[in-house]
Amino acid sequence: MEDFSPAGRVQRIKSSPSVAAAARVRELRAEGRRILDLTVGEPDFDTPDHIKAAAIAAITAGQTKYTSVSGTPELQAAIIGRLERHTGINYAANEITIGGGAKQVIFMALMATLDAGDEVIIPAPYWVSYPDMVLANEGTPVIVAGTEETGFKLTPAALRNAVTARTRWIILNSPSNPTGAVYTRPELRALADVLAHFPHVNILTDEIYDEIYFGEGRMASMVQVAPELRERIFLVNGVSKAYAMTGWRLGYGAGSAALVSAINKLQSQMSSCPSSVSQAAAAAALSGDQAFVRESVEVYRGRRDAAVAGLNAIDGLSCTVADGAFYAYVNCAGVIGKSTPDGDVIATDEDFSLYLLNSSLVAVIHGSAYGLGPYFRISFATGLDTVEEAVEAIDKAVRTLS
Repeated sequence: MEDFSPAGRVQRIKSSPSVAAAARVRELRAEGRRILDLTVGEPDFDTPDHIKAAAIAAITAGQTKYTSVSGTPELQAAIIGRLERHTGINYAANEITIGGGAKQVIFMALMATLDAGDEVIIPAPYWVSYPDMVLANEGTPVIVAGTEETGFKLTPAALRNAVTARTRWIILNSPSNPTGAVYTRPELRALADVLAHFPHVNILTDEIYDEIYFGEGRMASMVQVAPELRERIFLVNGVSKAYAMTGWRLGYGAGSAALVSAINKLQSQMSSCPSSVSQAAAAAALSGDQAFVRESVEVYRGRRDAAVAGLNAIDGLSCTVADGAFYAYVNCAGVIGKSTPDGDVIATDEDFSLYLLNSSLVAVIHGSAYGLGPYFRISFATGLDTVEEAVEAIDKAVRTLS
């Protein structure tokens, strides 16, 4: 196509920094270099055998055709059962939507609700895709920066100050990517009390990491804490993180029947339905044996503890202990302004991340990509040996700064 110019919605957004980082790692590996990769937000475990067996059985049984746009009855029932067990809220089938990953479900929710100029409150640090999803759908991201002192969480006062007549959504991600922060029940209640005064604001709760929780019992969900806001809450989840099923591309959302109907109308024109085979696998994941989830969380806990202890022992770096997910958000303010052995000044967290990659072959993602610097994010969804070796390499790299 001669003189191609992409549509405005494409020009408004940028490529995902995490995808770009992963691409750079692949390039270096193709050159034969061994990279200690701490960028990937993807479990290093294989999908459990009973889930794979369910997919194989579905293929053998000929379950390879189109399904309803809203998913198979089996998967709908599995999702409804899980939501009731985890939140105490009973959803009907027409309040459930299923898509090609939680990312697609969030995108469709924004597409179904935003008009030009509508505002979406996004607490920072944020998952890198939220602002660009809003921009792609003609909305306006309203970034509200958190602080380490508040646990990187949105406060009631900050929320109240951010709401305007144009606010359509607030997005809450708990456990958080990139910080691992988890909102407690009292914290959610305080936010809900603010939102009670603004009935035009809906709440999108991204709970894709909810199974990877290091606290006691189950983490709290907004719909559980504030059931009176049920019709305004759109809860998004999926099977990618908890069940090591990233490539299966299966996510779901639960909310008002009117919103779900609008999302399903879009889905009918976008992909008709999610993969039938992935749906069979997801139904087995959600309703089957949960031993894998419990065991993997304990593995992540050990990696988290090793990473945090090692990083906090490095002069100039510090990080808090994540309550969930498989990330650490590392404060690198103590190295900003220092010089590398080649005489280059570390002026930003991006400079430091590039320095680690070039000098020590450790790949991390700079915190400014998540809306708050000077930090960098590491993922410990990789082997403990890799985590420990990477921390040791980071320590050595920091020691060479002056």
